Amino acid sequence: MKRVLFLLLFVGLAYSGSSQTRQVVFKKGRIIDSLHINDSISETYKLYLPKKFDGTGTWPIIFVYDMEGKNSQALNAFKAAAEEQGFLLASSNDISDTLSISKNVLISSRMFQRVGSLFPLNRNRIYTAGFSSGAKFAAIIPSFIKEVEGVISCGSFVPSVELLDEKNPFYFIGIVGNEDFNYPQMLQGRVLLNKMKFPNDLLVFDGGERWSDFSLIGKALKILTLSAMAKGNVAKNDEFVMNAYYQNLEELKLLINSGQLLKAYNLQSEIISNYRPHLEVDSLREQLKILKKENRYKAQRRSLNNVLLRETFIKEDYDYNLFEDLSALNYNNLGWWNYQMQELKKYDKKPDPFERQMGKRLFGYLNALIEDNIDMEKEYPVVNDEALSFLWMLKTITEPKAYSYYLNIISDSSKYEDFGTALFYLEELLKNGYEDKAHLYSLEHTALLRLMPEFNAIVNKYLKGSRYDAIIEE
Repeated sequence: MKRVLFLLLFVGLAYSGSSQTRQVVFKKGRIIDSLHINDSISETYKLYLPKKFDGTGTWPIIFVYDMEGKNSQALNAFKAAAEEQGFLLASSNDISDTLSISKNVLISSRMFQRVGSLFPLNRNRIYTAGFSSGAKFAAIIPSFIKEVEGVISCGSFVPSVELLDEKNPFYFIGIVGNEDFNYPQMLQGRVLLNKMKFPNDLLVFDGGERWSDFSLIGKALKILTLSAMAKGNVAKNDEFVMNAYYQNLEELKLLINSGQLLKAYNLQSEIISNYRPHLEVDSLREQLKILKKENRYKAQRRSLNNVLLRETFIKEDYDYNLFEDLSALNYNNLGWWNYQMQELKKYDKKPDPFERQMGKRLFGYLNALIEDNIDMEKEYPVVNDEALSFLWMLKTITEPKAYSYYLNIISDSSKYEDFGTALFYLEELLKNGYEDKAHLYSLEHTALLRLMPEFNAIVNKYLKGSRYDAIIEE
């Protein structure tokens, strides 16, 4: 089969009152960048066609969203699964978290229409997906574009439950790490979706929001295909069903043999739900009842619930203290935050895996909480420099290797000639491994600071050589 698909697009072009035919070449098996929506607007999108795509029949598609200009990475995360299972992928280059929801929805709608006009899509197999903030937007789209049948949300729940329409349910598949601070919210969201009769699954992997294994994306695509077969939106493929089923059973067997009964219970419930339209699952139901009575399952369930409850209280404590400290600019309480970080580190050595996971989630939650407050402070018409400085100082405690916050403090303190604070954070910065001497000597507002012997002595101490000699007067 040829690796390149040639499509003739008849586009009206105004050249002295005549029209011409434009030939567009789409290469299969690779991500194609900067395809134009049309000639009258500058919006573009990326596209991926699987190698097996031949332009005949109808094909499922996933519109993948990223709000931070990293849609190439997002598409690459879906690429292997899309290739294996025959999905088209598309992603707008113009979606951004700096735009309003309405503008992003309009951009999405134009992309949907353009791709739909070019390729034979299965109109009952249109899906959206995304990571983090992109996942939130992907979950909003079905409320505005009713053709969307399902959402794959990596690391985020639906941002606004009020937007969900029980008369127009879509299949929601959440993917999250058990060390991701969004994990408790995703668990609660599944309960809510069940009450609303929304078909849904929650796929959980071991780890946080930094992804190294995208195998669960392939599993999510299989779930959507099984659902489409159950609805008659695609012809039933018995071989596909049985292969997926036996893979799930092997995974279930491994979990049971390793004593991970809580995970096993969740997976077995998922298998029953997904394969009930295709296979006889009564025996699995009976096994599930037996598993639920196991003492080890009950202990693991109880341990997780206790940890989640305690985590809620700790997060509320963080919320309250940050609000109070920021309101009063309570620099004296930075020591309390440092103590909290030491307490979080203790969770790494806990024998209970649920406690270790909670420690990671709390660390992520606290950093996200501070970063959200930094973003909010920057959005005010008049920026409060002292509030920003406090938050930057807090970030040097909660994320000591994030060097930009030290540099912000050094620059801001120098602007107000608070050289004592600037020198303190300079030394803390270099203690933590910062090595870009050239950037230090070009930092905004630090012209006077850089001439000080104390500054150059600290630089010389850690970086073995300052730009100016440190002159100590007798």
